[in-house]
Amino acid sequence: MLAKLLIGNSSSFWKLRAKYKGKSNIKEKIAKVLTSWYLYENNSSIDWDSEIIGEPCFPHGIKGVFISGAAKIGINCTIFQQVTIGSITFPDSQKAGAPVLGNNVYIGAGAKIIGNVIVGDNVRVGANAVVYQNIPNNSIVVAGGQMIKTKKTILTNKYYSFNEKNRSWVYFDNGKWKQESDAKIITTLSLSQYKDSKCDYTVI
Repeated sequence: MLAKLLIGNSSSFWKLRAKYKGKSNIKEKIAKVLTSWYLYENNSSIDWDSEIIGEPCFPHGIKGVFISGAAKIGINCTIFQQVTIGSITFPDSQKAGAPVLGNNVYIGAGAKIIGNVIVGDNVRVGANAVVYQNIPNNSIVVAGGQMIKTKKTILTNKYYSFNEKNRSWVYFDNGKWKQESDAKIITTLSLSQYKDSKCDYTVI
């Protein structure tokens, strides 16, 4: 509770981490302590040394999210709750090492990406899927064994939410919420079948 009062939400946590990571001074040490408390309160572990470009989108906060210190994650990634991006440290394993994720990767709740695998750009990893081999660009991975469906078109993987104040659809882009202007997309998002109590739009 104390860390949440000091830091605020997951976006503020991320800004604190980005501001002081790599500074090698007392401010970085304080930031590491504060973020460690925050992660502990959220049952999460996002290693300070993990290489993550930009600010990921955490639609439901960072509850239960684990990211290994050796992991590398590109820009505009969306990570839902209970996701693990973890290393394999058995020296005799063919997949020893940590995952490398490209840009615009969308990871559903409970998914696991384990070991020295490369996940390409614009990949969608379905809820509870387990990734243990390389995934090419513009592919969808679903649970139940690792089934991969590669698309001929680029998957944008934008995370959309309905802004009640402005009555508009917005999407998360590199740490900021931007208003959608494409009428066709807005029409699709506005269909009642895509609205839940929080007006989130999430699809694999």
